[in-house]
Formats: sequence, structure tokens, C-alpha cells
Amino acid sequence: MAEHQHGSMSTRVHEKTFEGFIKASKFVAISSILVLIFLALFNS
Repeated sequence: MAEHQHGSMSTRVHEKTFEGFIKASKFVAISSILVLIFLALFNS
């Protein structure tokens, strides 16, 4: 097993993953709000 060197790891992949997670979270939140508004307007 290789020795760990503090501060030598690239965080670019982690940042891209987090960015994708935030985009997906926004999409789900906005979609949920729109579905709730649609159901409230057209509830019969």
C-alpha cells in the first residue's frame, strides 16, 4: 500500500461529482415544486 502524502490528491473529480449532485438536486426540487403547483391548480 502506498504512503499517503497529505495535500497531494487531486480534488477535481470530487468537485465535478459535487457539481453534478447539486444540479440533480436543483432539478428534483424544481420538478417537485412544479408538480405540486400543477396538482393544486388542477385538483378536481
